[in-house]
Amino acid sequence: MFGNPDRRIRVILFSFIILFALVAARAVFLQTVSADVLAEMAAEQHVQQVDLPARRGTIFDRNGTELAVGQEMKTIFANPQQIDDPLAAAAQLAPLLKVDQAELLEKLSNRESGFEYLARKVQPEVAAEVEALKIPSVGFLSEEQRVYPQGHLAAQVIGFAGTDNTGLAGMELQLDGALMGTGGRQRVVTDAGGNQIEMLSLEEGARGKDVYLTIDNPIQYEAEKVLAETVKKTGAKGAMAIVMDPRSGEIYAMANVPTANANNFDSTPDELRRNRTVTDTYEPGSVFKAVTAAAGLEDGAVAPGQTFYLPPALELGGYTIEDAYQRGAVDWDLGQIIEHSSNIGTVTVAMRVGAGRLNYWIHQFGFGRTTGIDFPGEVVGIVEPPETWSESSIGNIPIGQGISVTPIQMASAYAAIANGGVAVTPHLVKSVDGEPAELEPGTRVISEATAEHLAHYLGRVVDGEGAPLARVEGYSVAGKTGTAQKPTPDGGYTDGIYIGTFVGYVPAGSPELLVMVVVDEPGEGGGGATVAAPAFQRITEFSLRRLKISP
Repeated sequence: MFGNPDRRIRVILFSFIILFALVAARAVFLQTVSADVLAEMAAEQHVQQVDLPARRGTIFDRNGTELAVGQEMKTIFANPQQIDDPLAAAAQLAPLLKVDQAELLEKLSNRESGFEYLARKVQPEVAAEVEALKIPSVGFLSEEQRVYPQGHLAAQVIGFAGTDNTGLAGMELQLDGALMGTGGRQRVVTDAGGNQIEMLSLEEGARGKDVYLTIDNPIQYEAEKVLAETVKKTGAKGAMAIVMDPRSGEIYAMANVPTANANNFDSTPDELRRNRTVTDTYEPGSVFKAVTAAAGLEDGAVAPGQTFYLPPALELGGYTIEDAYQRGAVDWDLGQIIEHSSNIGTVTVAMRVGAGRLNYWIHQFGFGRTTGIDFPGEVVGIVEPPETWSESSIGNIPIGQGISVTPIQMASAYAAIANGGVAVTPHLVKSVDGEPAELEPGTRVISEATAEHLAHYLGRVVDGEGAPLARVEGYSVAGKTGTAQKPTPDGGYTDGIYIGTFVGYVPAGSPELLVMVVVDEPGEGGGGATVAAPAFQRITEFSLRRLKISP
């Protein structure tokens, strides 16, 4: 049939011409007849990349009580490029989302944007109401909302995380890297209504690590309760407490009153957000005398049992130094000086030590630098170098005036005395992701012999007339009171406005517990012995029972 070569060539050529014509016709059809149909089909399907937020780790107390957890919420978004009637959509959505309609309209009218958040982390019931409106291109994501089940408890310690689940304060900020985790992402195909019709790919995220703190929830609760009652009873401006193990540096409680609700932390005034035991300083007053006594013993400027003639008053640098109560001339040893909290006796010891060496021991105890506690925002306090001291400085710094410290610094200094002269780093983290926190080895600050002498002297304070309200039945207590005038901006002191402190450890002979209480501006007659010591007693008594510590 196709024997003739020319004929075969003509048939093949004709077939190619027909095939080309069909292809060309199809192209014309696609470009003209079906253009609108295809455009409509393409518009109905879009590929979107959706970031999946990381799930944050949980914060627990030492016993597994939840302090900060993630709760699943719904985030509502839209693609403004696919919203046909932004005005109508805004009018429907604004009442449900409780947002300003004008602001919502501005978002929905932004044709240059393919993604706009309409509301972050709303309750699932609200999202269900929005979904029922069936507004095209309005979609939903699951996101975690940080929730604090204990409310006010330890709020300034735990801190809070923001809308994006990033730690913004407290342990949430300190441990943000561990708690954060990593987010995932997915590529999805959606229709014109924003509904997912196909998932193209998924990259799984990794949940953040769980963290256990050293905080003991019941002790923290008791400390805050006692402080709140103390503030109410005395009309004080506020109060703080630290409960810790002086051997390890583990902190069982770190309380601040007034406190705040961690669930509303973003709207809480700054002064109530701070963990004031770490971020605020004050002049400690007589609790600082133990540091001066330690310096005297360590340098051999005073020997145990050595007595000193102490006049009723001491003139120094144009100032008159007196004890808190009037007395005649006495001959007291160092134990009596501490027991009676003698300003004149303490200054006498300090003058024998000298400004340079006293400054050395002040820094040796950790003042003038951070303690290293695993908490953000720790301040160093104010310790002036000896070359800047005035003639009267040797008369006020040894008794806790003219020096600024944080409560955690003072608690750590006494913990070193309680721990046989070895300072340990105070800490709040017990474990991260099941791994125990890495701790620095202890550092010897004073000799064991000096620590024993100080324990004896501090025990006399509680057993004698210095702080009888700090006694705990059945236990030996070593501790010291402090009642310091608050300084004024011009360098003077305000009459009648004080900060009362008591810090002590139990049992005095083999300490397992240290408690410090600071009461800011108690009412008339309020001080370390009358206001802080009773609060110490109550917190200590509860903690001893809770921790099953034997006498």
